[in-house]
Amino acid sequence: MLATLTFALLALLFIVVKLVLIVQMKEVCVIERLGKFRAVMEPGIHFLIPFIDRVAYRHETREQVLDIPAQSCISRDNIQINVDGLVYIQVMDGAKASYGIEDYKRASINLAQTTMRSEIGKLNLSQTFSERDTLNETIVREIDKASDPWGIKVLRYELRNITPSDNVIHTLEKQMEAERQKRAEITLALAEKESTINLSEGQRQEAINLSEGDKQRQINEAHGRAEEIEILTQATAEGISLIANAASKPCGDKAIRMRLLEQFIQQTGDILKTADVSVLPTELAKLEGFFEGMDKVTQNVQGVTK
Repeated sequence: MLATLTFALLALLFIVVKLVLIVQMKEVCVIERLGKFRAVMEPGIHFLIPFIDRVAYRHETREQVLDIPAQSCISRDNIQINVDGLVYIQVMDGAKASYGIEDYKRASINLAQTTMRSEIGKLNLSQTFSERDTLNETIVREIDKASDPWGIKVLRYELRNITPSDNVIHTLEKQMEAERQKRAEITLALAEKESTINLSEGQRQEAINLSEGDKQRQINEAHGRAEEIEILTQATAEGISLIANAASKPCGDKAIRMRLLEQFIQQTGDILKTADVSVLPTELAKLEGFFEGMDKVTQNVQGVTK
């Protein structure tokens, strides 16, 4: 009796388990009735007909990340590179994901690999590094277009690693070294050019400044000589006027003669001091004529003043 009761309770519990279906918030369940698709159960509690309805598939409705294994690709410039990535997908239709494809995850990975290989073949090696965003968008668009019948949505694709072969890396390192050396030589050449230009500009400016200074010096000297001549002329005129006034006074002629004699004696002494040879008047008799001439000059000056 006890065994029968236990068996009945277990059977009842089994029927209840088969009757009640609780779907979690993160998934959907595909229900089949007698082997035929019946409905897609959303999160919540549902009642089934035991032994007739069954949960055929359960699908994750959250965003899923699929790791794309590394594979060898050939770029447009015939360089072999290894590329791997990540694809982000989400189940949008449980029925299509169950009956449209056998395994949508494996299919998505294979489709991502073939699409990535095809897109890499359209680009040069340098473009695969510089145009990663464009490449990701193109792969997402192509995968999403092909996976629409599977009831999934490809959200994004990310290239994770782009690794050229060892020979390519060695060649690229040599190329980069040559490029750096080329840039260094260009920089040195430009620096030398700038230095030569600056030096020539400095020399040119120096020559201009020197010429301007010489020009100003000559102008100043010319002004100085002009002022000197003007002052000397004025002084000479004033001296002649003073001499004329003095000559008109009593004993003025004797004073003029005395002054002329002093100047003659002083200038003769200066010549004797500075000359390399002895200089003496050749005709001493002419001194009397000299003094007589000075008397006549004095008399003429007095006649002019009168």
